[in-house]
Amino acid sequence: MKTIYLVRHASAAGQPVDSPLTEHGRKQALALVDFFKHKEIDVIYSSPFKRALETIRPLSNSREIEISEDDRLGERVLSTVNLEDWRDKLKQSFEDFELVFEGGESTSAAMERAKSLIEDLLCSDDDHILLVSHGNMTTLLMRYFNESFGYDCLMEMTNPDVFELVVSNESTILNRIWDDRI
Repeated sequence: MKTIYLVRHASAAGQPVDSPLTEHGRKQALALVDFFKHKEIDVIYSSPFKRALETIRPLSNSREIEISEDDRLGERVLSTVNLEDWRDKLKQSFEDFELVFEGGESTSAAMERAKSLIEDLLCSDDDHILLVSHGNMTTLLMRYFNESFGYDCLMEMTNPDVFELVVSNESTILNRIWDDRI
């Protein structure tokens, strides 16, 4: 049996790769240390984006667990062009997995990244795994286990957000466990 924690990054100052956490986001990152106090963690994987790394660094430091950066956890880029109606375009991309906007990545391609990562983790020796990513990728990681996860789930997520996946040979149990404490 494996337990996988999916953590969406804390509040950030923007969407670019190098966007840092806001002051509130830094407080949220510290709250994650207490939140995970009684949960076992063997390994931490994070998106290489600054906001994801800053979200998990306080927990990593407190547990003395090195953060392994994994590009497969990086956020899915919808488009490199500023889309005024980006929410509508995002919704369309969850309805048509092959849809690609200029400079962007299709949901199908991002789903392949999620699948590759999950399959590697399920074959690993680690039983308590923490993954830090972004809203879109976190949704797709959950979708690997339950196809009902999509646009609506993404729009309901908070920053940060935490989900627990308990995976055994018989079943997979997925629960949102974040309590919006800060």
